[in-house]
Amino acid sequence: MKEHTTNTETSTETSTEENTEQAEASMSEEDLNQTENEIEKKIEKKTENKTEDKVENNKDENPYLNNPLHGVGLKTILEELVSHYGFDILYAYLNIKCFKINPSIAASAKFLKKTDWAREKVEVFYLYQYKNLPGVSSEQFKLPPRERIVPEHHKPGKPAKLSIEDGEKLQQKRANNAASRNSYTGERKGSSKAYNERRSAGHYKSRDSRFDDADAADDDWDDVNPAPPKDPWGNFKPKK
Repeated sequence: MKEHTTNTETSTETSTEENTEQAEASMSEEDLNQTENEIEKKIEKKTENKTEDKVENNKDENPYLNNPLHGVGLKTILEELVSHYGFDILYAYLNIKCFKINPSIAASAKFLKKTDWAREKVEVFYLYQYKNLPGVSSEQFKLPPRERIVPEHHKPGKPAKLSIEDGEKLQQKRANNAASRNSYTGERKGSSKAYNERRSAGHYKSRDSRFDDADAADDDWDDVNPAPPKDPWGNFKPKK
């Protein structure tokens, strides 16, 4: 009986020790896994921070990164525009003949590469119609489309909904505005603001001021060459 009891106690102790060792082994594996996860998270965080820092540095070095035209070739722009709008709408809004006469992406790209005003017209359309960006400041408006700095909070939206009819109306409006401009000054006829600015700068003189200037010139001439005194009896005729 004593030997059996002793064997039982010995086996119990052995199983307890095995369970303890297994528990310690399992705990150590959990700890290792947890540690590995923590290390991976730290590495990912460092990588994200480095990426963010790199992006910020790139933005500081290159302020044009937020411009949708940055790094996009002319052929790609045309492919996107033609795919979404088609040549008819492009011609209706832009009035460029390469979009009307035997239009093709290759021919259009060849023409636009040689014609700065037409290419910039297409790029403006790409930014503010296709990418639907908000309007720009007066300072940025003076710059070519690819040189404009787009603020970070200006995000591209859905392409604007356009139609051939609206494009033709827009072209007619532009034609009327062009016809109403003064061929000499380039200003619109009847533009009181432009007229007043030019008048204040001395470009125009009123009819009265011209007569005033003429009278002043006569006065100066009289001072230099005074008229002879008039004879009060010069026109007197005696009675017969």
